[in-house]
Amino acid sequence: MHKMRVAACLALLAASAGVRAANAGALEDGAERYRPYLIEGVASALEGARALRERAAAADLPGARKAWLSARAGWERSEVFTAGFVPELDAQIDAWPNADSGFHAIEAKLFGAGSTDVATDATGLVEHLNDLHGKLKDIKLTPQGLLDGTVRLAYEVGESKADGGESRISGTSLDDMRNNIAGIDFAYHTIFSAALNTVDGKLDEMVTNRIEQLEAIVATPDLPHVNIADLRQTSEELVVALQSASAKLGLQRPTLEAQAR
Repeated sequence: MHKMRVAACLALLAASAGVRAANAGALEDGAERYRPYLIEGVASALEGARALRERAAAADLPGARKAWLSARAGWERSEVFTAGFVPELDAQIDAWPNADSGFHAIEAKLFGAGSTDVATDATGLVEHLNDLHGKLKDIKLTPQGLLDGTVRLAYEVGESKADGGESRISGTSLDDMRNNIAGIDFAYHTIFSAALNTVDGKLDEMVTNRIEQLEAIVATPDLPHVNIADLRQTSEELVVALQSASAKLGLQRPTLEAQAR
């Protein structure tokens, strides 16, 4: 009887190891499927930044503002990736609230001061985005790092962006949140959902439901119409659900602090 119990335990351990190995392979495949989305988002930001530099040089304030908004959208869709994998470039491109370079330094001049005198900052933004875009084909995309980024961004949507966000001068914080949530949605369903569904379908359904709730909460005409209490609660519930999912996916529990992985 003892030998039978040992054999059963060994068989269970072997099966669990097989599930973990299968999940690891599925997650790595998912990370590679995420790569083209990431490349497209950064390419869109780079295209917008180049147009911004051109329009600002022509003293075209409306055109420069429009280009900034376009660049911003591509960047915000990519934030699942940026802080954890390329923290130095992330700081140069999207430093906030101490914005002495990047998007927010330009935002203050274009939207705050109504000035197109942004040549140096715009050139720096183009160079940093171009540097990042050049790295994306070969950089190692780890499922752990992408889950960490998804969790951090979900938390950020409900906390640091819920009170007006980081793009207050341009008034685009609501769009920031929408693009962030779109990035979270794509990353989760491209990389993690199928693997989690095989081991815990209810938890997968919960994560999907919370993402859909966030999308609905920010589907308002303007930021004052966003239910901030619901946004924060749903964001926190999504974070907890994703943290719970980590062990079932064979990954470490994500923290809310950026760590390169």
